[in-house]
Amino acid sequence: MGKGGSLSDGVVKKIVLSYTYVAIWIFLSFTVIVYNKYILDKKMYNWPFPISLTMIHMSFCATLAILLVRVFRLVEPVSMSREIYLSSVVPIGALYSLSLWLSNSAYIYLSVSFIQMLKALMPVAVYSIGVLLRKESYKNDTMLNMLSISLGVGVAAYGEARFDTWGVLLQLGAVAFEATRLVMIQILLTSKGISLNPITSLYYVAPCCLVFLSVPWIFVEYPVLRETSTFQFDFVIFGTNSLCAFALNLAVFLLVGKTSALTMNVAGVVKDWLLIAFSWSVIKDTVTPINLFGYGLAFLGVAYYNHSKLQALKAKEAQKKTAQADEEEGRLLEDRDADGMGKRNDQQN
Repeated sequence: MGKGGSLSDGVVKKIVLSYTYVAIWIFLSFTVIVYNKYILDKKMYNWPFPISLTMIHMSFCATLAILLVRVFRLVEPVSMSREIYLSSVVPIGALYSLSLWLSNSAYIYLSVSFIQMLKALMPVAVYSIGVLLRKESYKNDTMLNMLSISLGVGVAAYGEARFDTWGVLLQLGAVAFEATRLVMIQILLTSKGISLNPITSLYYVAPCCLVFLSVPWIFVEYPVLRETSTFQFDFVIFGTNSLCAFALNLAVFLLVGKTSALTMNVAGVVKDWLLIAFSWSVIKDTVTPINLFGYGLAFLGVAYYNHSKLQALKAKEAQKKTAQADEEEGRLLEDRDADGMGKRNDQQN
């Protein structure tokens, strides 16, 4: 604190940087979502091949990651045995490919605004799967919070003007696979002391995604693309789209690494409201009052969930500091007792 209670230059700089990281992440996330919608929607660019689009993203990201790790050596690879790779990275890659495939597919059937409302179920899915896999402890108040979020999303779905059952099922499946992936990262990698930044994560995971995505692609989209002889690959559209997807991976690491995962969750709520406003005002999607009321309920539930997580983190940090203080005090007492014993021994001698 400076004169008059003003913030120091260091604190101001840290606050400005934090807001900058948040702004970059919101912009890139916003851009990727709207760009994917533009490419996949039949009323816009009209290229409804979500598996192919996801494979283009993964190919681009994997190539850049390999160049950065193996050729330019700007990033050090993580020491990982074949057993850990097969038992941990491969399942995570499979879940990631399914999540991306289904979420991109949902853009063909649903509006951007409604998809963001359905994504509010992510805390519900993460908590529920965490409880099932015994990574989270069951609490009645937390479950009530999850039910309130689900109720809000249900009301938003009831008021959706362009409700499509298949699109909803695709998005719910994407949420379930993404939530499982997040929990599995904690169980399979974090518990083994393995930490991946976005480059090494793409270096190990992207090739797995390509392999898993190639199976449905061969049977579902490849025959259609082969018959569409008029299609020409647009390097500008797909190149810039893939670059945005790669930059978003870096922005996620930057935001979480320099702030916290909780900050990203809060920023995600802001991004969702911006996307809903953009979808209504620019894309001209229909957003009904019931939509907004339902999402408002879900938003309050998510906000309370983030608040509870923040309080839990603060309590854990305070407990950790107390334990460290007690440990330090114990060492001082031991040193003092040892000094006292040494002096008595010297006097006796």
